[in-house]
Amino acid sequence: MSSVRLLVLGVMRTRQPIHGYAVRQELLSWRADTWTNVKPGSIYHALKQLTQEGKLRALGTEGSTQGPGRTLFELTETGEAEFRTLMDEALVSIDMEEFGAALAFMDALPREHVIEKLREQQTRTRAVHDELLAMIGDFPGRYDPPHATDLLELWSSVFANFADWTSGVLGRLEAGEYRMADDDR
Repeated sequence: MSSVRLLVLGVMRTRQPIHGYAVRQELLSWRADTWTNVKPGSIYHALKQLTQEGKLRALGTEGSTQGPGRTLFELTETGEAEFRTLMDEALVSIDMEEFGAALAFMDALPREHVIEKLREQQTRTRAVHDELLAMIGDFPGRYDPPHATDLLELWSSVFANFADWTSGVLGRLEAGEYRMADDDR
């Protein structure tokens, strides 16, 4: 799953109609380039690909005094479905980049749906933690590098912290914090 694709669809969804440069500026204002592989070229590539796939629709070109005109885009029904699919995949992901992209737009989904997905993600995260800890006994003196045990301990700690952090988000969601898609506006 491409976190860039999810981020572009998410920004499009919240700010449409919007042109590519504005999508780029929005993501850069979040400093998304520091926690994802979002680069200007990847944003424009995603826009082009999503348009070719019928997930975005070009509405026309907006004139500009500072260069070429900018094409305005909006999400199609297929694009909305793609956004929802990518959100569900990313909310249960143990990949920090994918998960972070979904977290940025979790308010687009119903509260109970997000809680369900985060519980699934937390279960997966704890399973990886447990698997890594279980591997430690197999490594001392058997494999190179000799510090493999340290690596397993590091990664198991990362996943333990990830699961604990998710508990905090779940608690806030269950307590009614954050405005979600199904809340009265």
